[in-house]
Amino acid sequence: MRDIAVFSGSAHPELAKEVCAHLGVPLSPARVSRFANDCLEVQLQANCRERDVFLVQPLVTPVQENLVELLLMCDAARGASAGRITVVMPHYSYARSDKKDAPRISIGGRLVADLLVASGAGRVLAMTLHSPQVHGFFSVPVDHLHALRELADHFRGFPGHDPSRTTVVSPDLGNAKEAAAFARMLGAQVAAGAKQRFADDRVSISSVIGDITDRDVIVLDDEIAKGSTVLELLDRLREMGPRSIRVACTHGLFAGGALKRLSDQPDVLEIVCTNTVPIPIAEHTEKLRVLSIAPALAEAVRRIHNGESVSALFDDASSS
Repeated sequence: MRDIAVFSGSAHPELAKEVCAHLGVPLSPARVSRFANDCLEVQLQANCRERDVFLVQPLVTPVQENLVELLLMCDAARGASAGRITVVMPHYSYARSDKKDAPRISIGGRLVADLLVASGAGRVLAMTLHSPQVHGFFSVPVDHLHALRELADHFRGFPGHDPSRTTVVSPDLGNAKEAAAFARMLGAQVAAGAKQRFADDRVSISSVIGDITDRDVIVLDDEIAKGSTVLELLDRLREMGPRSIRVACTHGLFAGGALKRLSDQPDVLEIVCTNTVPIPIAEHTEKLRVLSIAPALAEAVRRIHNGESVSALFDDASSS
């Protein structure tokens, strides 16, 4: 069997180190430098020849810098005769650009997928893509994990948790399937908002369909960026008289002070996310809980390397 080599880009080296710790393998060194003309250069500083190479790099701010760095890493591994190149991309920011919903706009999710494949990626390991059709944008195998198990384990443990009095709320119908799977894991009910988006930071939720009154509510979304959707949803939920409110997501981007705005909501007891993206320590609040998805990523990497099925790690939500 091929040896394994794991490299990290600049986006989230802490996550890569944690994944390697669970795998019991060293994180191989890589050097990123910049020429006088502002072009990047990447050098993988460990042997790649005929090895199973895994490149860990979520596409987070600065997205374009991290994307080009990842493309160069793929190219460097291919040029070094890697046996196989797997991109471990816990957050794919361009997944939001998944359709043509206005005239003369690009579909970035498909274009970036093509760029990754063209640069040498032979497989992609992703976590909670914004929409399921993005999976099909890649012409190479994609293992699409989710963090529902980690989130469910957390919420089962909060004091006074009573599944019979809990409702999982999706901000919109597009995320309702994931919310329903999460609710089944908890033995809870599910509800969904009727959302209309007008701009990146302007949405309207006219109503919430489901039982909210005097219930423990868990708002579940795939990602929280500016927080405009969740804040709008909280206004509708308050009108329905919940007993408690908690907020959860896989990707805690928390752009533009979103984490503080959510934390300042007195009736929000807890904000839960995973470490698919780095969250600066300075932005942490007492209400924030960050769960690690490194064990799940490491197990997926191990199974990919050994030629084992990865489906057990991401099919359980749809079948539970």
